[in-house]
Amino acid sequence: MATEVKVPELPESVSEATVGEWQKKQGDAVERDENLLDLETDKVVLEVPAVAAGKLVEIKVEAGDTVQAGDVLAVIEEGATGDAGGDDTDDADADAAADEKPEKDDNKEDESDSDSAPDKDAGGDADAEEGDADAVASPAAKKLMAENDLNAADIKGSGKDGRITKADVQSAVDSKPAKKSGGDKKAAQNKAPEEADTGRADRQALGDLGAERVEQRVPMTRIRSRIAERLLDASQNTAMLTTFNEVDMKAVMELRGRYKEAFEKEHEVRLGFMSFFVKAAVEALKRYPIVNASIDEGDIVYHGFYDIGVAVSSPRGLLVPVLRDADQMSYATVESTIRDLGKRAQDGKVTMDEMTGGTFTITNGGVFGSLLSTPIINPPQSAILGMHATNDKPVVRDGEIVIRPIMQLALSYDHRLVDGRDAVLFLKTIKDLLEDPSRLLLQI
Repeated sequence: MATEVKVPELPESVSEATVGEWQKKQGDAVERDENLLDLETDKVVLEVPAVAAGKLVEIKVEAGDTVQAGDVLAVIEEGATGDAGGDDTDDADADAAADEKPEKDDNKEDESDSDSAPDKDAGGDADAEEGDADAVASPAAKKLMAENDLNAADIKGSGKDGRITKADVQSAVDSKPAKKSGGDKKAAQNKAPEEADTGRADRQALGDLGAERVEQRVPMTRIRSRIAERLLDASQNTAMLTTFNEVDMKAVMELRGRYKEAFEKEHEVRLGFMSFFVKAAVEALKRYPIVNASIDEGDIVYHGFYDIGVAVSSPRGLLVPVLRDADQMSYATVESTIRDLGKRAQDGKVTMDEMTGGTFTITNGGVFGSLLSTPIINPPQSAILGMHATNDKPVVRDGEIVIRPIMQLALSYDHRLVDGRDAVLFLKTIKDLLEDPSRLLLQI
């Protein structure tokens, strides 16, 4: 029985998605709930599982196509057997499978023989020869040939009856000239969007072209397009201003160093700096509720809860998952939640619900070495806190010059809603709480 695989219901406010990488090929055997492909929306990547076990008999869309909820992506023939998907670790298995086929009677002439077996002595049509050679290549060999733009007819097989193995293809790849052909350049330009938007993929694609003066054009991913749209919206539709301060991290670092082992043993999560900043931000938001507010048309909406967005990088772009009710979280809960969200962001597992509804955002450019920046507001929020690298600097304490670990802080805010006084005092409150962490516990 044929079963259609359709685009699942998309998150609210998302009308369409882009087809990402197929995890299975047409003809492959699939198991129920096995991931077939990824769909990329504005902010999240959705996995589309197989709805039944069987054979993937038809793929109706290609990577890069735009689809909507309910569109048919593929067809599965339930109960049918297909090729094993993925790379072959040992081509001997594929060769053994080929050996199980009944051998033809050499003395019996059959017109179908000319279509199913290559005739090395006959001239024949070039396309037919290519198809025949491809038919005696193992699945892993076919995949490697496709990745390197090679024709099976140009590769001499070392397997039984001239079967092309993965090792044969790899040898052909290694023997190719270093300079890429025009076809290779075109293939590089047509890389899948989800691969092309990563820095490593960019370097590999351009690096493979050697010293040639090249340009690479790839379509923007939906996530990158959405990021660009929101950042442009923030810069054009808010009166954004940034105020700066610096915080002496000595007290926090000493407290963390004193208790980090006991903390990790007790809660099974490392004690980082982010939990201190989240807690300090929540306390400052309580004192200056206008920073936790937002503008909705002509109204000011004051939020009586503290949902803190934490910006994390991922291979597909910047994501901002939200810590719900951060004021009710313990330090351990904050750390474990951030760790879980960060890991799932890397794996593309963060859901749309987990990235909506934040009232304030914290971004940490310091993990990449940033000394100072002006973070951009995440609308409709009215402010964002930027953390930066901590460096030893000479400062004056009690009339003496001492070396202290100093971090630069930046608060970007929407001046339409937040006055400069409130923004400066808000940031100073965070500074004071971090320089004397005991005030966080006493809430003073």
